[in-house]
Amino acid sequence: MDDLNYHHLLYFWVAARDGGITAASRTLSLAPSTISAQIRQLEEQLGHALFRRDGRALALTDVGRTVYGYADEIFALGRELSQTLAENPLDRMARLVVGVADVLPRLLAMRLVRPVLELGDGVRLACRTGAPDTLVEEMRLHQVHLVISDAPAPSTDGVDRVTSHLIGRCGIVLFAAPDVATRYRTPMPRVLDGAPFLLPGTHTRMRRALDEWFVARRIRPRVVAEFDDSALMKVFGQAGHGIFPGPALVAREIAQDFGVLPIGRLDGAEERVYAHTLERRTAHPLVEHVIAGARQAFVGGARNGELA
Repeated sequence: MDDLNYHHLLYFWVAARDGGITAASRTLSLAPSTISAQIRQLEEQLGHALFRRDGRALALTDVGRTVYGYADEIFALGRELSQTLAENPLDRMARLVVGVADVLPRLLAMRLVRPVLELGDGVRLACRTGAPDTLVEEMRLHQVHLVISDAPAPSTDGVDRVTSHLIGRCGIVLFAAPDVATRYRTPMPRVLDGAPFLLPGTHTRMRRALDEWFVARRIRPRVVAEFDDSALMKVFGQAGHGIFPGPALVAREIAQDFGVLPIGRLDGAEERVYAHTLERRTAHPLVEHVIAGARQAFVGGARNGELA
């Protein structure tokens, strides 16, 4: 086979990514006929059809999916190369962009990322929050070096494969304002049946763990409110509107910062934290430091009795 024409490969990749020739023509500012002709030349060069008709739309053939996977890797590495060369080497070493999933309690995220700031004045930390899938996509585009979330990333085909590292796990503790806490401490867990609860959104792993815990013990909580923002949930709990959960690893900080009292730890329910990274040729030198430091935070917390 002759040397691969990367212009043709680019036109194919954009058409496959954007959903067709017409969409690719808008992206590339080229006539649809030009893109079609270039893709036909690529097919002739490879000796395989890359697209097939699926009604009025185009769909990738089996070979097309394989070629798209390689093309995705080729152009991802090209973007990374351009970004790497454009950055000042000192800035590249010093600036670490961490994506923190919005489902993760803020105090817990801070505890895990904080070790980066202890490396000295030469390190600059940038934190981005958002939906886990959005942050992982930004990582694929090389805008984020590392994503911390409460669940493994979904498996994907092709390139820029994401690896999910289990950083650690800890128990879940229930908290409430002092006057509420005194009413719901004993007898556990039956006292919680019908008690007012402030809970994380149903899309979070902590909420799923709590729901499973309630069902297993035939506890029917009275859900007063649900929150996507864990900090806002704690503010409502601080105001006495109900019982709310938090990771045992930061139980002391929650109690101190919000003036609430722990009611009890839920045996068998746990919060997990994962770090997502890309299988890249060049990784940011601080990524492994963050993962190691975060794991040590869980180990240190257990040693100090915070997970007991």
